[in-house]
Order: sequence, then structure tokens, then C-alpha cells
Amino acid sequence: MGDPSTAVSRPGPEGSGGGEARTPPLRPGRYDPADYAGCVARSAEVTGVSPLLVMTVLHNEAYKPHHPLLERLWQWWKPGASFGVANMHRATFEQIRRTYGLEKGWHDLRDDPAFAIHAAALYLKDLDKALPERHQRRYTRDELLALGYNAGERNMRAFARGVPPGPMARSYLRRFREHTSQAAEALAKDGEPRDSS
Repeated sequence: MGDPSTAVSRPGPEGSGGGEARTPPLRPGRYDPADYAGCVARSAEVTGVSPLLVMTVLHNEAYKPHHPLLERLWQWWKPGASFGVANMHRATFEQIRRTYGLEKGWHDLRDDPAFAIHAAALYLKDLDKALPERHQRRYTRDELLALGYNAGERNMRAFARGVPPGPMARSYLRRFREHTSQAAEALAKDGEPRDSS
């Protein structure tokens, strides 16, 4: 499987007519998940997950500054902290790395937003495989996958059976629902033709 996150500047996906795909740099004091809509679209296509799901998860995970230096300082203060624009914990990343044979390591998540997004999309793909087809109607499939991203696969399956989420998961779900339209707008803007002048 191709990894769309292996370089900051790389050719577009096969069959896309060529061109360069670039990952915007992380700037101190300014992080907007919408800047990474192109990375989201590429990783969602490669992994077969919904780009809206991935983008909405990124918006949900934008609660802290995302810059390599700040993340290093954060980890110094809190060694078990999550890394990258998708806030992935080490145990989750290592599971994904082993499953998909990723060459980069956990620390690369903080320095490479495209790689962090790709790892998040792979995790959402695995969660989707683990989610039963039949589940509580009060949640959409994407909402359950987002809950799984936040609370883990076992909890996601419990929520699907009807176990009520705790306060943190409920808060995550509320924010996920609030961010969906913002995420859709970011993806729509990324798909618009750009003025080349």
C-alpha cells in the first residue's frame, strides 16, 4: 500500500495527472486543520475511509497547539502525551505501525503532519473493520468511529451495543457533531480550482 505521508513534497497519486502535493509546514501559534485538507483527502482515498470523518477528527484534536517544539516540551512535561496533529498515543501508533509496516516512528508524528494524518486514517480504517454492521441508531457509523478514536475500540463496541458513553466521550461526540460542517467546508474549499496566477 502506498503511504501518502512519506515526504513533504511528492508527486500526486498515480492517475491524478501528476503535479506536486505539498504538506504545509506547522507554524508556531497558528494551526488550522483546514490547511491539511489535501493530506486528509489523499490518506482517506488510500485507506478507504471517509475524508469527512478524518477531517472532523482533526478538528476535534485541535484543542492544543501543534508545533514540533511545543509537542517536545509537552512530552517533557507529560511523557505519556499524544503526538501529532491527530493526537495519537504511542500504544495506538505502535499497533498501527506493526499492522501496516510503517517505516517511520512515533516521534515522527510531531514533525510530519501528513504522516500523522495517514496514521490516523489507518487507525480509523481498523476501527471500521471492528465495528459491527448493526449498532444503536442514535449514532451514525462515523460518530461511533470518532468515539472509538477517542476512547478505544473496546469502548466503541460497547457504545455500539448501547452502553452510554461517559462524560469525556460525550464531550468528544458533541464537539465532533459541532465540527462536522466546518470539516466539510474545509474539504470543499480544498477541492475548488485554484487561481494559478
